[in-house]
Amino acid sequence: MHLFGLTGGIASGKSTVAARLRAHGVPVIDADELAREVVAPGTEGLRAIVEAFGEGVLDPAGALDRKALARIVFADDAARRQLNAITHPRIGQRTADLADDLRRKGEALGCYEAALLVENGIADMFRPLVVVSCPEAVQIERVQARDDASRDDAIARIKAQKPLAAKVAVADFVIDTDGPVARSVQRTDEVLRAICEKLGIDPAAYPLRDPALAPPSRPD
Repeated sequence: MHLFGLTGGIASGKSTVAARLRAHGVPVIDADELAREVVAPGTEGLRAIVEAFGEGVLDPAGALDRKALARIVFADDAARRQLNAITHPRIGQRTADLADDLRRKGEALGCYEAALLVENGIADMFRPLVVVSCPEAVQIERVQARDDASRDDAIARIKAQKPLAAKVAVADFVIDTDGPVARSVQRTDEVLRAICEKLGIDPAAYPLRDPALAPPSRPD
């Protein structure tokens, strides 16, 4: 089983691409989903976060208040590194477990979707690397609309990651989402076929299995 990488910046459109891959039957391991899983109520991850950042990062129900935590870590590099030290090893272990599950099931291909593959220095573990890109101005607009964030907050979140140009520079394939969703979908189909051919996998193994599984109307 070959696990290729899907990355980009915040609000660059990874979810649109991932949804299209799933529609073709490609299993997608989503690092964002795993990040939520490892800090769910009752987990060691959540307890470690509360010890590091205080009770103020919890909501009234005792779950992680992600917006409250974001306000802390996106404004403080040391705090962000502390958070990453808590979450990244746990996410890495869950990723390995899920990849093993796919191998046991006999999957030929899988996708690992994660925003920080390049920042964490692990992009070469997930080649071919697909980078989803759009102009920074579009990222800012999407973050503001999606998260009800101020422009300054949106910019801070974007600046906390490597510039998209730096990620594009190390990509094997690039999908530009600055335009109609249909164009992003078409490009995703082209990239999937190219990945299959590069790896010696018959593209016919990943036809469009579920046309009803449409990507979101706005990439996020």
